[in-house]
Amino acid sequence: MGGPAVSILMPLRNEERHLPMALESIRRQTMRDWELVAVDDGSVDATPRILATAAAADGRIKLLPNPGKGLVQALNHGLASCRAPLVARMDGDDISHPKRLERQLRLMQSHPECGLVACSFRHFPRHELRLGMLAYEEWQNSLVSHDMVMADLFVESPFVHPAVMFRRETVTLLGGYRDMGWAEDYDLWLRLAAAGVRFARLPEPLFFWRDRPERATRTMDEYSQEAFRACKLHHLQSGPLAGRREVILAGAGKEGRAWQRALDKAGVSVSRWVDVDPRKQGRTLHGATIHPPGEISPSQGMMLITVGTRGARRGIRSWAIGAGFVEGKDFICVT
Repeated sequence: MGGPAVSILMPLRNEERHLPMALESIRRQTMRDWELVAVDDGSVDATPRILATAAAADGRIKLLPNPGKGLVQALNHGLASCRAPLVARMDGDDISHPKRLERQLRLMQSHPECGLVACSFRHFPRHELRLGMLAYEEWQNSLVSHDMVMADLFVESPFVHPAVMFRRETVTLLGGYRDMGWAEDYDLWLRLAAAGVRFARLPEPLFFWRDRPERATRTMDEYSQEAFRACKLHHLQSGPLAGRREVILAGAGKEGRAWQRALDKAGVSVSRWVDVDPRKQGRTLHGATIHPPGEISPSQGMMLITVGTRGARRGIRSWAIGAGFVEGKDFICVT
């Protein structure tokens, strides 16, 4: 007898409050050929009991203990126990639409060149969502093709981790998840991209991501802005910035200065700054002159765009392309 079509990988700790709802959303999937690999990372509440009861009632549910060894170890422990060729991530406090697995499985089966498929998502509950989270939701859901994901790959994590499905063999061959001091999922997406894996996204909102103060993205140092910047720089230096000792920075604001400090620590200097603010133009910042956009050309080196707001990013990207810069080769948006 063969294994399941999809393994659902769920690491969790102390999720007694929301776990029953998450499990119910899995039971209600229209695609029935799944197994749930639930890795309990040292829960001290009723989580183990809830999982044990669920496993006794449904043989597709497997409970693995991982006594407080951390998220990355829990993910790798669970991944090693997944039997299916396709792995769908899920957390113990989120909800999947009943057709999520069916739609993702269908796309992966019909597109063997695709190594990871996400789906559009919605935060919930929505009554206390801040503008930043709503903007992140809108931005991520707008990345509806592989090329769009790749263009914004270094802006922010392009996928909600528990909303993806990927090929187990592909991730395993890359070494699984890594504990590098930054977000383990974003690190994996960047490694998959560097390996030439193709991405896809279903436009339907098939995943509901619970927003709450104790969510890992809000509480863990690995998800801080500094950690994300370090992750981006690490992968840039092994990719587009390999061998480069200087760059142009577009955006002489707070984020641009933070990038300058990170680059300096990594041994990369800023040769020129670009900024549209005439009050800054002509000044010197950390030993380099701030220029208006019209004075910058691709022949002067690789440019990192550190302008963070979505509208401003769109404008400066349009200027760069119009000025002859080739995205991914001559310039990269990093915020």
